[in-house]
Amino acid sequence: MLANMFVALTALLHIGFLVLEMLLWSGPIGRGVFRMGEAQAETTKVLAANQGLYNGFLAAGLIWSLLHPVPEFAFELKLFFLVCVIVAAIYGAWSVSLRILLVQGGPAIIALVLTFLAL
Repeated sequence: MLANMFVALTALLHIGFLVLEMLLWSGPIGRGVFRMGEAQAETTKVLAANQGLYNGFLAAGLIWSLLHPVPEFAFELKLFFLVCVIVAAIYGAWSVSLRILLVQGGPAIIALVLTFLAL
C-alpha cells in the first residue's frame, strides 16, 4: 500500500510537471519556478512543451502500473517507469540542477525501494 502511494505521488508530480511545462511555462508561475525572464521562456517554450509531454507519458505509465490487474505485470510496469523517472532525474541533476534529483527522483527512488520490499 505504501509503495503504491509513492508510485501515485510520482505520477501526480509528473502530471504537475506536464502542466507546468506545457501550459504554464511562459507565464508568471513557470518563469518563477524555473527562474527565467520572459524572453528566455518564450525562446524555450516549444522545448519545454516537448519535455512536458514526456513527463505525461511517464505519469501515464505509472498510473497504468497501479491499475493493471495482473500483479506480476504491474510490478514490471512499476519497475520500468520508476527506473525511467530515476534516470531522467539523474540526468537532470547532472545537466541542470541537483535539486531535480531530490524533487523528481526522490519520490521515485522511495517508490522503487518500497515496491521491492513489498515483494
